[in-house]
Amino acid sequence: MVFGRSERRRRSAAADPMTLKILVAGGFGVGKTTLVGAVSEIKPLRTEERLTEAGRPVDDLDGVESKTTTTVAMDFGRITVNDELVLYLFGTPGQDRFWFLWDELALGALGAVVLADTRRLADSFAAIDYFERRGLPFTVAVNCFDDADHHPSDAVRDALDLDPEVPVMLCDARHKESVRDVLIAVVQHAMDVSSRQQEPALP
Repeated sequence: MVFGRSERRRRSAAADPMTLKILVAGGFGVGKTTLVGAVSEIKPLRTEERLTEAGRPVDDLDGVESKTTTTVAMDFGRITVNDELVLYLFGTPGQDRFWFLWDELALGALGAVVLADTRRLADSFAAIDYFERRGLPFTVAVNCFDDADHHPSDAVRDALDLDPEVPVMLCDARHKESVRDVLIAVVQHAMDVSSRQQEPALP
């Protein structure tokens, strides 16, 4: 069967999945690079450099003493959720001196994951404040490290003083299925926020 040009275009467009951009943010050493690598179906782009003695005065290694590298620009990966949805993941650098990159990375993003570590929970505040100021929907995902105390999501919500509608999940950034669940929650939350914003105001 031969299709006309307009029909071919229509069928091609119908077959193309929706592509969405998701940021992965959080403090230094929280597991952002691990998360992107665990779920990406392509070889992740990484911009890691070795930590040096020169960086010790500005890199807080308390609680992550075994860390030897740091992301200096971004991590990038891709995951096909289903035939209709592909997510592009952009992992942000965690150190304050690289924050000038965040505005560029945030352009066009649907939502974000704020990855948290209960051993260094205060390191999450900067990312949370950033996304709240920009009005970018986000989900907090607590990376359950083996040697960290485990707390229920409600306790984490209270500690971070989050709005009630912000999802809080427990996850393991090393495991694909766990990360996939977090990403789906981000997309759902962002779409829920968008839907509420588009509802007409009551007279």
